[in-house]
Amino acid sequence: MPVFKTPFNGYAVQFSPFYERRLAVATAQNFGILGNGRLHVLDLSPSPASPIAEVASYDTADGVYDVSWSESRDSLLAAAVADGSVRLYDAALPPPPTPSAPSSSTPARSTPSTTTPSAATPSSPPPGTTPSSSGPPTAPPASEPSANTPTAVWDVREPGSTMIIAGHDFEILSCDWNKYDDCILATASVDKSIKVWDVRNYRVPVAVMNGHSYAVRKVKFSPHRGSLIASCSYDMTVCLWDYMVEDALVGRYDHHTEFAVGVDMSVLVEGLLASTGWDELVYVWQHGTDPRAP
Repeated sequence: MPVFKTPFNGYAVQFSPFYERRLAVATAQNFGILGNGRLHVLDLSPSPASPIAEVASYDTADGVYDVSWSESRDSLLAAAVADGSVRLYDAALPPPPTPSAPSSSTPARSTPSTTTPSAATPSSPPPGTTPSSSGPPTAPPASEPSANTPTAVWDVREPGSTMIIAGHDFEILSCDWNKYDDCILATASVDKSIKVWDVRNYRVPVAVMNGHSYAVRKVKFSPHRGSLIASCSYDMTVCLWDYMVEDALVGRYDHHTEFAVGVDMSVLVEGLLASTGWDELVYVWQHGTDPRAP
């Protein structure tokens, strides 16, 4: 399956909601601790044996931690940058010169997608990592992972959080709303677990999935199956889970050789996955196949 080598460490990956062969990758130099960043726009070849082509790239003076495609304009992307800025790029235009924006003491965290169908230690995230968040596809509330363990649910019409879900022993690094049930939320934590919650009754999780041996960096619900979840971890694996069944682990992929920090599932092609990590590699593969197979 196709693999793309980035010059910096991978942080996030997302498929385009308009083109089935296009994806974007956020990267940061020196594991995101200090240095430059680069945002890549990539195209897959119709032949799985052919290499991934770079359509465009955008250099930044600081690391790029997250990326999100626009749902209303097919060439527009937003990137979360370590200087505290969120930058918009249009892949249909020539790349701009590397900006020298004033820096901020607080890095930008995450750029949540609104797509509707769409090894440090286990007790603490490694240096240079930041939490990510994701908003609901249809309902007004949004959710935000917290370094204080709880997950806060927000209604953009209200000044404060409307719900606090305290369900993990350590920091929550990622969360995502179910694409088919806007009351179902998944969280991923440094405590190595993934939990699924129903916000209508959030005292007890709907499901708890254990299987990663280090912190879970990213969690994503499938845009095609309501019970399917993808995750990636500092244990260098990408896992698929079905939280509705007792034996929830559907698949495990160990193709990365450093922390796996970004994972996504294509909105347009069922079963197509992408991941990136600190090994500076981007993998794209169909579920059930070996990501490293030629």
